[in-house]
Amino acid sequence: QAHLVESGGGLVQPGGSLRLSCVASGFVFSTYDMSWYRLTPGKERELVARVFSDGSSPIYADSVKGRFTISRDNAKNTVYLQMNSLKPEDTTIYYCRAYTFGSVYWGQGTQVTVSS
Repeated sequence: QAHLVESGGGLVQPGGSLRLSCVASGFVFSTYDMSWYRLTPGKERELVARVFSDGSSPIYADSVKGRFTISRDNAKNTVYLQMNSLKPEDTTIYYCRAYTFGSVYWGQGTQVTVSS
């Protein structure tokens, strides 16, 4: 059974940094594209960053470009989101997502709060 478990969220001051991790199990991680999403105020999930299965071609939402970096370690079945220069508007729940043709898995989410 597939599982994605996020960690690394928490409370940080504006301008601070956090690194989220998402550990995968139960499927062949290296064959899935991995993404980070976050919950919008309207309770929809918006794409934050995505990386292909081989770690290439990362893309980012305009709101996080230059501040967030997605990376993955296929040997550890883990995808990361390094978040720098955090802003209060980055406060929300962050989810990781695994995707390949015909198959999608979601994690349970991790809360990030940016506040002084």
